[in-house]
Amino acid sequence: MTMGEQARGRAPRVYSGLPRWLFVPAALGATLVVLPLFALTTRLDWTRFFELITSDSSMAALRLSLETSVASTVICIVLGVPLALVLAREQFPGQALVRTLVLLPLVLPPVVGGIALLYTFGRRGLLAPVMDLFGIQIAFSTAAVVIAQSFVALPFLVVSLEGTLRTVGRRYELVAATLGARPSTVLGRITLPLVLPGLVSAAVLSFARALGEFGATLTFAGSLQGVTRTLPLEIYLQRVTDPDAAIALSLVLIAVAVAVTLVTARISDRAIG
Repeated sequence: MTMGEQARGRAPRVYSGLPRWLFVPAALGATLVVLPLFALTTRLDWTRFFELITSDSSMAALRLSLETSVASTVICIVLGVPLALVLAREQFPGQALVRTLVLLPLVLPPVVGGIALLYTFGRRGLLAPVMDLFGIQIAFSTAAVVIAQSFVALPFLVVSLEGTLRTVGRRYELVAATLGARPSTVLGRITLPLVLPGLVSAAVLSFARALGEFGATLTFAGSLQGVTRTLPLEIYLQRVTDPDAAIALSLVLIAVAVAVTLVTARISDRAIG
């Protein structure tokens, strides 16, 4: 700390080791993300903001999005945690292929995912004979929304939690097993508590991804108000009939995304600390 910094009570500047020119493309990258978001705020009639986001259709879409996103996040946790554990801790033939297929929705166009779900759970899909036997109809229902959201959000939880599991290592698990603890005991008392911050962070990311899902939901579940029309679908429809409503609802989603990002960053910082 320099004498000037001591006098002014400033924290010492940490040397980053980065060349000055690197800040130029970094600033351009930040501008590329922030500027379009700022542009939304300049086009909105703020006097109608609360009126727009509290309309019947907007509230129905928001309520449905929150309910289905919570449901899909629970599904992601129930299915994704065991899947991440198996991929991170076990070795088996074809493991790389399984991991690739599980993470495929991360890069797959959502519309393609919706078509795949339709030909799996639709009226003429792969599982149609079994569903007809029990009188189950999934496509173009609220259940279809949950499945579509789970399909696109599950890889986020798996890849994030698997990375956490590999980071914490297996030392404590091996010690507990050496002392005679059963696998289930090791899992419940050692593994899960160790990765809990990473699991919470992964679950928050999965919730955010589910909340913003559009393509797979539209293709597989349709857009029925109060049944399958989530907030992204409502925004898509409102952009033609009422652009102000579309912008207002977009800002709501952006606010949720910012909150999710801050929560995830806080959890990550605490885990590292």
